Amino acid sequence: MSLILNEVNYYYGKGTNLVSHAVKDVTLTIEDGEFIGIIGHTGSGKSTLIQHMNGLLKPTSGGVYYNGRDVHDGSFKLKELRSHVGIVFQYPEYQLFEATVFDDVCFGPKNQGLKDNEAGLVAFEALRDMHIPPEMYYQSPFELSGGQKRLVAIAGVLAMKPDMLILDEPTAGLDPRGRKEILNLLSRLNREKHITVVLVSHSMEDVAEYVNRLIVMDKGSIAFDATPKEVFAHYKELETMGLAAPKVTYFMHQLKEKGWQVDTSAITVEEAKKSILAAIRR
Repeated sequence: MSLILNEVNYYYGKGTNLVSHAVKDVTLTIEDGEFIGIIGHTGSGKSTLIQHMNGLLKPTSGGVYYNGRDVHDGSFKLKELRSHVGIVFQYPEYQLFEATVFDDVCFGPKNQGLKDNEAGLVAFEALRDMHIPPEMYYQSPFELSGGQKRLVAIAGVLAMKPDMLILDEPTAGLDPRGRKEILNLLSRLNREKHITVVLVSHSMEDVAEYVNRLIVMDKGSIAFDATPKEVFAHYKELETMGLAAPKVTYFMHQLKEKGWQVDTSAITVEEAKKSILAAIRR
């Protein structure tokens, strides 16, 4: 499976005095099994970009291709694309509407044409994958906590057996424990089920720890597309875009300035710990 965006441009309000060029000449390829992070300041084009990935928005110019097929050529069914490329929005309330958690997770598979018993089986699997306890299955989703709603929203998309899962700020507003739970589950889905994960996040620490590839959006364009280490090596340039590196990066540079022989490319706490201990032993 590959998803390709080729020279994609998108304008809001084209033909009016309020026109905004939200995505500018974006070209990228997403391959099967990747865990990708997308970062950028507010208004950088992150959310607009991911809405092109499953056909929610049609480019003003340029093309979006799934497995080599133009998703907007008229013969391609967008419903098919969205069963392969699932998206979970920042606010789970927008995706929850059934009377119970179980019914909510069943909705997508039924909409794909599965019978009730078949939809039930994949819903149970998705609920288990997201570590949602059985006693919660028949509760109203609107009675759940924010973190629980996020898990149910992800399970609802996961039940449709997507090849790619796109998540817009899935940990926003959660406490550290809730954030860690969701990110660990996403990492496991990527590793064990080989689901491609695209994570939009405002947390530099989260993308440093979990993703393999990091895309930086700035003013509608891709400023960087590389490994997290390579991207965060440009932390001074990120600061000019209203972003930053993980706190660990700044701490390691401060130690270096004080004469410590540490690895300034460390971007996670674990990497920093190993480097500092090695410096102490020396």
